[in-house]
Amino acid sequence: MATRVGKPKGGSQEEKFLTAFDEFGDALFRHAVYRLSDRERAIELVHDTYTKVWSYIREGHEVDTFKPFLYKVLNNLIIDEYRKRKESSLDAMLEVEGVDEGNFGELYEGSIEELTFSLDAKKASDLIHEIPDVYREVITLRFVDGLGPKEIAILIEETENVVSVRIHRGIKLLRELIEEKEEVARLKRSTGNS
Repeated sequence: MATRVGKPKGGSQEEKFLTAFDEFGDALFRHAVYRLSDRERAIELVHDTYTKVWSYIREGHEVDTFKPFLYKVLNNLIIDEYRKRKESSLDAMLEVEGVDEGNFGELYEGSIEELTFSLDAKKASDLIHEIPDVYREVITLRFVDGLGPKEIAILIEETENVVSVRIHRGIKLLRELIEEKEEVARLKRSTGNS
């Protein structure tokens, strides 16, 4: 993902950085807002991400693939932010009223059987906090941030196969939770109507 070189290649790294800045800035911001539930802090962390990557390049390092590298730097900053807020868990932050988490239907890229027969985006978004972190992370990176399995693998330092399995299992867990909630609602309606 990143390597050390003697000196920058005629500005090519800088040009790639500027292109990445234009291309991924909005997506990184959405990711930070989604993870932090704080727009102002998200802006600061995305700014810090680009500042760190720019410094890294200016020190003579080369970045082969900017998208996963930027997400990795941002995620490390988000983890640092969580450590600063030990008293607040991610689940508690996601439950804050008024947080616009977006919906999977408008943000995901690609299909995977059209997100397994178009899981209801709102239900999936509401229930994602109930699945284990290991699945929540890859589902969020895949369908909210639009990263492919290969990019996610680089980001979380796992194999592409492990990422694909986690995505599949995470979707399965979400589908089971949705079906469970729908069954409970159906039973409530049927007993309420009796």
